[in-house]
Amino acid sequence: MKPLYFDNNATTRVAPEVLEEMLPVLSDLYGNPSSMHRFGGQVGRLLARARERVAAGLGCSPEEIVFTSCGTESDNTALHSAVAANPGKKHLVTTRVEHPAVLNVAQHLEKRGHDVTWLGVDAQGLLDLDELRRSLRDDTALVSVMFANNETGTVYPLADIADICRERGVLLHTDAVQAVGKLPLDLSALGVDYLALSGHKLHAPKGVGALYVRRGAPFRPFVLGGHQERGRRAGTENVASIVALGRAVELAAANIDEENTRVRALRDRLERGLLESIPDARLNGHPDRRLPNTTNISFKYVEGEAILLLMDELGICASSGSACTSGSLEPSHVLRALGVPFTFAHGSIRFSLSRYNTGAEVDTVLREMPGIIARLRAMSPFREGADAPDGGACACSCSAPGKGGR
Repeated sequence: MKPLYFDNNATTRVAPEVLEEMLPVLSDLYGNPSSMHRFGGQVGRLLARARERVAAGLGCSPEEIVFTSCGTESDNTALHSAVAANPGKKHLVTTRVEHPAVLNVAQHLEKRGHDVTWLGVDAQGLLDLDELRRSLRDDTALVSVMFANNETGTVYPLADIADICRERGVLLHTDAVQAVGKLPLDLSALGVDYLALSGHKLHAPKGVGALYVRRGAPFRPFVLGGHQERGRRAGTENVASIVALGRAVELAAANIDEENTRVRALRDRLERGLLESIPDARLNGHPDRRLPNTTNISFKYVEGEAILLLMDELGICASSGSACTSGSLEPSHVLRALGVPFTFAHGSIRFSLSRYNTGAEVDTVLREMPGIIARLRAMSPFREGADAPDGGACACSCSAPGKGGR
């Protein structure tokens, strides 16, 4: 049975055009791009072309692109680089709703003696920019704020944040893994110093990413070894996947209008239908300042994992906004930061669409979901009259940032 795939913030299918461009590099064009002979040279030219394509899609110079293995490596490289380049500055600023690729690095640096300011968010997931201004210090090495949240889709005002950081001479990193390919992006005007992206979020294969490093921004390599990537990231390049990333970014730029019109309309129809047809359902995150493909909805009195299991029986693929895993009852750190009540937080489902989704698929979800929720609520120990604590309190001890993810 062909799955109805609504989990595109987790990973995307490889676009046919991207696969077609990869195949020659996986078969005939297998040379090492660093080799001096012509066979290696033609592969090196493919690498250069991919760099140009990524740069064109982001609005930057090819020399500002460093290819990596994934978004997590890009995030790690940026944070460690900023710290290594500013050994006298021991303060970092980030948010409580970052992806673990940033949260866990910040916690690691905190244990190593750095001071970290954790910015909160309001009930819709938005930051208080005045709080950001107040948090900056003379010894602030870096501010790291994601472009768009992977769970709720909430988009942050990076241009405004960049202005604040620039006024104080503070470096700014953004995890844009979920934003690239879904939102228009022009790095020549945005003002960030480092930006991370991942190929498998925009219809390229897994195992390839990129880091934008603004010309003039301090940089220290995270992976040491050979001279690849102009000495900024050692290791023989994953040329086939890099070529794929270049084509995927090019396609994403060409399809950006569809993402923000047809895909957004499908998302809105799905969201509206679920909220109207299922009682005690709520939207998590900002209703407007959101990625065009993402909706995160909580269903009161039920567990997200149980919802997903019943959805999977029908071939519907989505993900739980709750980060509950085997042996853990903790809800998502993002939903905790938003203050989502306990009885809603555990029953959160994230639907994330792509340009390959159809109206017929949305209709199927709208037809099946009310019955799934009704069936689970009939079995739930937390029904009306036997509610859990109110006020967003969770029954577990889970106040520390970073215990969660997508």
